[in-house]
Amino acid sequence: MGQRGYLMESEEEAVRLDLKTDGAVVEKQALWAGIKPGMRVADMGCGVGKTTFHLNKLVGPKGSAVGVDLAPQRIQYAQNHYDHVGIEYVGKDIREPLEDLGMFDFIWVRFVLEYYRLESFDIVKNISKVLKPGGILCLIDLDCNCLRHFGLPQRLETVLVNVMQKLEQNFNFDPYAGIKLYSYLYDLDFQDIDVDVAPHNLIFGELKEIDNFNFTKKVEIAAKNSGYRFEGYEEGYEGFLKEFENYFSDLRRFTYTPLISCRGLKSLP
Repeated sequence: MGQRGYLMESEEEAVRLDLKTDGAVVEKQALWAGIKPGMRVADMGCGVGKTTFHLNKLVGPKGSAVGVDLAPQRIQYAQNHYDHVGIEYVGKDIREPLEDLGMFDFIWVRFVLEYYRLESFDIVKNISKVLKPGGILCLIDLDCNCLRHFGLPQRLETVLVNVMQKLEQNFNFDPYAGIKLYSYLYDLDFQDIDVDVAPHNLIFGELKEIDNFNFTKKVEIAAKNSGYRFEGYEEGYEGFLKEFENYFSDLRRFTYTPLISCRGLKSLP
């Protein structure tokens, strides 16, 4: 993904993606979007397959789900951990033609477009070609990704902003993907568009082990890969990481990210 490959790639990335995905939340979001039993569903950018598994659960035995991802290692993990009757996993680039997958009643795109800042609208347009008229497209992504914290030391706050700017330039990453989703559906003439905004990664007080692992890994790997030099720290990157971990372990810390969900119906011909 992006100009230099997938930003978050590491030996632990599959585990991070698996642990951070809450199946109950996925199901709640999909029901809000309008998923129904019997539908044929596509999970575009399915990652480790956990979301595909829960979408398939909602469409039931008369429905089916196809998980699509660019990375062979994600497809392999999905097949090993989240295979089930009614699920098919396909290695495919969602920027390329998708017509060979067939047509779908419901398409799900969650935490994917943030990795394609320049191509995100074209990806949504491409995906919508395999959605049946009257079918549902659900787009979910973050706004101000990793930037909404209170209590940060000024130096740390400045560096986080600069790191995110580097990720935009060097990795085609979009910290503000969520705020654009409504306009994509509007510009593609989707009907009955609905929007929901909710807090994501809402963290305060006692730090949960899963939140600590997920957020620390995000900061650790993304910052290291960003190309930022951390010149404001005598110890460079290690000094930055230590200051962030000290902040994040403080019970006074408050952090969250706005999560924006959009769904719409493809116009009838």
